[in-house]
Amino acid sequence: MADHLLSDRDLDLIFRNARTYNTWAPTPVSAVQLQAVYDLARMGPTSANMQPARFVFCASAEARETLAGCVSAGNAPKVRQAPVSVIIGMDLAFYEKATQVFPHDPTARSWFEGKPDVIRETAMRNSSLQAAYLIVAARALGLDCGPMSGFDRAAVDAAFFAGTSVETNMICALGHGTEERLFERSPRLSFDEACRIA
Repeated sequence: MADHLLSDRDLDLIFRNARTYNTWAPTPVSAVQLQAVYDLARMGPTSANMQPARFVFCASAEARETLAGCVSAGNAPKVRQAPVSVIIGMDLAFYEKATQVFPHDPTARSWFEGKPDVIRETAMRNSSLQAAYLIVAARALGLDCGPMSGFDRAAVDAAFFAGTSVETNMICALGHGTEERLFERSPRLSFDEACRIA
């Protein structure tokens, strides 16, 4: 069993020493790297394997500038400076791919179709999970992350998801972070504060 455990170095890279970055080195992030991040992240589990997240990697200067115009004043410099910012959307028509992603039950589409509350809850919960998988995958592959809220969802949707069934969930800058404007790590709740074993 111990042979299958990640090393302390790996855990430091993904969790203990990883930080949320606010400033970025100009080192580019390639399309090959982005595909590698997605190919790792997509293996994380979602409810009935529905995979509602949709990702737009804003890598061009034009796309980053458009996105910068949709985020808060505090987040705009991060989006402009980071080599890539990914918009994690949630597809409210994710169930249309049910037979593709959950082929062993041909009735899976009916679990969602015509049930808007179930659709939205499933899409939000699982696209958020997929965003977290993306962050872990990016860190594991040597990239730093800067997840953020603080944006005008309607503006992002209009700019990047117009005419689709996708709505924005969150945004995450990707690249190689610098220590400028890097805060001291904020406290985490202890096990006793956040958990109980029933």
